[in-house]
Amino acid sequence: MNGRRRDAKEGNAKAVDEDMGQHKNVGGVAGGGIPGQTTRRKGIGVRTWLVVSETGQSRLEEVGRHFIMKRTGLPARDLRALDPLLSYPSSILGRERAIVVNLEHIRAIITAKELFMLNSTNPLVVQFVNDLQQRIASTANDNNNPINKSDPPGQGTEGDEKKGASDDLINVKDAEIEFGPANAVETVGVEPKVVPFEFRALEACLESACRCLESETKTLEEEAYPALDELTSKISTLNLERVRQIKSRLVAISGRVQKVRDELEHLLDDDNDMAEMYLTEKLAVRLADQTSFRGEVGELEKDESGGSDNDSKSDDNSETFVSFKPNIEELEMLLEAYFAQIDGILQKLSDMREYVDDTEDFINIMLDDKQNQLLQMGVMLSTANMILNAGIVVVGLFGMNIKISLYAATPSVQFWETVSGTVAGCVALYIIAVGWGKKRDLIAL
Repeated sequence: MNGRRRDAKEGNAKAVDEDMGQHKNVGGVAGGGIPGQTTRRKGIGVRTWLVVSETGQSRLEEVGRHFIMKRTGLPARDLRALDPLLSYPSSILGRERAIVVNLEHIRAIITAKELFMLNSTNPLVVQFVNDLQQRIASTANDNNNPINKSDPPGQGTEGDEKKGASDDLINVKDAEIEFGPANAVETVGVEPKVVPFEFRALEACLESACRCLESETKTLEEEAYPALDELTSKISTLNLERVRQIKSRLVAISGRVQKVRDELEHLLDDDNDMAEMYLTEKLAVRLADQTSFRGEVGELEKDESGGSDNDSKSDDNSETFVSFKPNIEELEMLLEAYFAQIDGILQKLSDMREYVDDTEDFINIMLDDKQNQLLQMGVMLSTANMILNAGIVVVGLFGMNIKISLYAATPSVQFWETVSGTVAGCVALYIIAVGWGKKRDLIAL
């Protein structure tokens, strides 16, 4: 086992040394260059990464892919998912030494001590980095609060002591409600647990992604509802085109939100994936295991006869590390909060889609009504045309070259009587036809 670990360390050191030939700091604390010296051309696979440390310091580093793989312990397929030029579905992957986050514009690698990002020029990424630095600074201020830690009891002012006593009483009452009277005093005196860096970074990633999706959803709502209302009042080609574009955007945003929601739901359903994200605790256990292993190696060199016992102890330590199962309640609460937020965004989009569907149904009903009116008008015109043709038949009959007594009559009154009778007969037939259609519910007037 000792030989395998030594070979692995030598291999890692060699790979890091080879990749460090391509490594170059271009910003932050390690930035700057020698005046008058030309800049080297980037090697194959070298990219500019934005690195944010656990202290909140950010810098730019030009490193190769293999250097990132050795530094974070990630395989090549996980790095491909972070390429801004490629399209990969939203995912949050927990690995042995890092967390891979691919959510909207956030494509980052989170370790126990650092955060790596590629698309550092994106304004949304800049806002995300500022938010993360503020979180780190606020956490540091909370941990170094002089009111809670630096003032020993009995050395403050009288007003501060009274205020502290009243606050303690309030805290005890709150603890009695939550934990019961037996554990109230012990619970109040416990210091709050420091949130690990990877959880602060993960929370910043989730908040940035949710903020982006919520902002786009709000913008779409402000455009969609007035356009839909205008379409219901006036159906035109311009309004229909606007609604078509809005519906396309709605489908796209809904798909993105659904992917993020499904990823969070998948994490909440799998305790092993959440346990993989406790990088700080795994790092502490790993360091403790290495320290104990080095001590056992020293004892082995001193006492060669105790080799079998040391092997069994090292096996026990490795088994202890393999069976590492942290309490995932903290991460579960974090994911549940953002799952509820993303679910609320999805609900807004669902309501908007239902409104669009209702508007489409209403428009279809209006168009059907217009179509029915046109059909009804067509029936009435067809009926009128039929009656007019009947009158034309009568005129044609009288226009035949046949001798009848009506032609021999000298007064013209009979002619006008015949014409009036023909017109009145056509009108009467039309009224009878329309009345019959209305009685049969064929025409609605």
